Amino acid sequence: MSLTHFDAQGQAHMVDVSDKPETAREAVAEGVVIMAPETLALAQGGAAKGDVMGVARLAGIMGAKRTSDLIPLCHPLPITKVAVDLVPDPSLPGIRVTATVRTAGKTGVEMEALTAVSTACLTVYDMLKAAQKDMRIEGIRLLSKTGGKSGEFRAAP
Repeated sequence: MSLTHFDAQGQAHMVDVSDKPETAREAVAEGVVIMAPETLALAQGGAAKGDVMGVARLAGIMGAKRTSDLIPLCHPLPITKVAVDLVPDPSLPGIRVTATVRTAGKTGVEMEALTAVSTACLTVYDMLKAAQKDMRIEGIRLLSKTGGKSGEFRAAP
């Protein structure tokens, strides 16, 4: 298998998508922030910095929109939807973060979904680090993607 971001000489380049058809594309990614139950309680309404999950949701949306500024070979895309969901999960304990990104374009939005999750998780950490420095960000991965030449992908459970 060849890697698309390298030319025949092994030099990094942006993939030429000019001949690809525009199709509806969607990607869903997830990640978790593991924390103490007391820190989770702060995230659910008692943090001094305010609405932790609301701010993290906005940060995730902004992260998706800025992916091509952060990841050198990503194409800037006309994103048509970004949804970032943060759900407290006492069984972790922590917060589960899921991002869904859509576009109608020539390349997929997997990186945008992964960047949205990463940015939201980092924002949760930033807002709660005064209460707990040893929180862990784990399990950031692509859950699914649809559209494009490579077709559908679903991660194993």
